[in-house]
Amino acid sequence: MLEVRGLAIERDTAILRRIDWTVRAGEHWVVLGANGSGKTSLLSALTGYLPPSSGEVAVLGRKFGEFDWRELRKAVGLVSSSIRQRIDDGETALETVVSGKTAMLNFWGRITAADRKRALELLRQVDGRALADRPWLFLSQGERQRVLIARALMAELRLLILDEPCAGLDPVAREQFLRFIEKLMARKGGPTLVLVTHHVEEIVPGFSHVLVIKGGRTLAAGPVGETLTSRLLSEAFGARLALSRRQGRYRLKLAEAAVVGKGSRMLSRR
Repeated sequence: MLEVRGLAIERDTAILRRIDWTVRAGEHWVVLGANGSGKTSLLSALTGYLPPSSGEVAVLGRKFGEFDWRELRKAVGLVSSSIRQRIDDGETALETVVSGKTAMLNFWGRITAADRKRALELLRQVDGRALADRPWLFLSQGERQRVLIARALMAELRLLILDEPCAGLDPVAREQFLRFIEKLMARKGGPTLVLVTHHVEEIVPGFSHVLVIKGGRTLAAGPVGETLTSRLLSEAFGARLALSRRQGRYRLKLAEAAVVGKGSRMLSRR
């Protein structure tokens, strides 16, 4: 599904230094890292918006630079704030979903009966059938995220990338969205998912592997249960952290010594 070898991106400075990563069919990955670690740049390289300075990127068996990336994007769905912010306020949820068939933004043209039927079915699958005729302006953040997933599925894609999809959602909307993602991963014949986040709390059951990056480099990659540790996450986020798991969900907090130390420094400053 994805093959990244020695990926480096440089502009005025090094953005990605060396990323090695392989995603196989049937796997669902989380890309984890602190702000500024290179997650967004990695996504831009995967979707053809940021050309590599060196190394190789292959998506669905096709290497960057040897294939029309505009065509390839039709098989790769992306749900991100960059898309959400570029949709016209007056566009309806149904039009947004239909636009995913040709990977266009802000639909124009005539909706065929077949496309309308499929779009309505996809909205139903994401619990958004009642949103079909509602303009984008009047959709909540959680509703917009579900509509964007339906839009991505409209293209019968094989790979779905979720770029911090829970940003801006309140706690209830976030949990509802994560439950939907869990159902999507369990669906037979569904797409391979890649979730980009810096919150371990969003790693719901169904995600099989994790890629942890720091400073534009691969820090660790492998099965979630074997790879995620307090030590690894402490290194990734630059603080002493304690990782715990309960009922299949992860939780991260500052280690006790780090909390006490921080409090002591604050008292000394006062």
